[in-house]
Amino acid sequence: MNRQQTLMPLPLAAEMIAAGQVLCIAGDEAALRQLPHGQWIGGTIPYFMTGDGGQVSRDQVFVTPVTGFAEPPRLRLRDRAALPGICRDAPESGYSIVIIPAFSDCHVEFAQHAPDYEEMYLKPLVGWIAGVHLDDLAQAKPRVVLGPTGEFADDCAVVMDVPLPPERFAQIDIVNLFHPGHGPAIVFPASGFTVGACSLDGQPGNLAEYLASAGIDTRLPLVADYCGALVNVSIKAVDRASGRVELYAPVFPGLDYRIAAPVDDYVASFHQALPGQTPEIAFSCNCILNYLHSGLEGKRTGDLVGPFTFGEIGYQLLNQTLVYLTVR
Repeated sequence: MNRQQTLMPLPLAAEMIAAGQVLCIAGDEAALRQLPHGQWIGGTIPYFMTGDGGQVSRDQVFVTPVTGFAEPPRLRLRDRAALPGICRDAPESGYSIVIIPAFSDCHVEFAQHAPDYEEMYLKPLVGWIAGVHLDDLAQAKPRVVLGPTGEFADDCAVVMDVPLPPERFAQIDIVNLFHPGHGPAIVFPASGFTVGACSLDGQPGNLAEYLASAGIDTRLPLVADYCGALVNVSIKAVDRASGRVELYAPVFPGLDYRIAAPVDDYVASFHQALPGQTPEIAFSCNCILNYLHSGLEGKRTGDLVGPFTFGEIGYQLLNQTLVYLTVR
């Protein structure tokens, strides 16, 4: 673990900014608005995994220093139209951190089209989806911050491009504890965040009706094999009357999805999934649904710390995973 990554009081974060450090900061909007301008990017969220375990804080911020770069990182906002160039414009040697506001046009654009972006998967792209306290969902908007100007945005992504020396390289790893269960293969006719009609083991069906009639635990995500990697799509809400299911990430046509098998002990399973010797972590984030469904308040997940987010980015959008970046 990078011991500098930690939840801290605002005055300490402000000192680091004033000293010219390059930082990635997560926190409640009211807390982020108290920070000075400087070389940092940020996103709203008040849920964190710390060295003392999972916790909620509205008056502290989680700070991840960015170090070891070959030249000063480039910080900027990208609107929906500019988002497809995020990897093309990234450093040839290095990585990029991106934060996107949940429920924004950028969120939809990235979720549905990121796998097709130019040079995607060729340059490391890591980050997260900004959110809000769950009590504030009805009245607060997730936002990102461009530290050099102090600009807050709810309709743009914020990006930090980090060039590395030629002898160093960045690697993204994803910890996903879920795997497909033994239920029917679910195939959708089109992509989208809201779905209904589907096929169930080749027979016409409706996902909302299936989830309700089969008594499915909707804390479990849909899981599919995306070119050799298991990717989760988390369930947000089920409306049996309308036959619609809202999701936290889009499904794609032609893939076989299945409801995930239950995970008996998240913390124990997580520790088993981690590599034996984890090198120094440059960045990490975990999913808010893991925090909620697995009861992670006060519990640790090894040495990995960072914000609990409304979605994780390990190249493409992910749900109910933990993503971390190492620089070797």
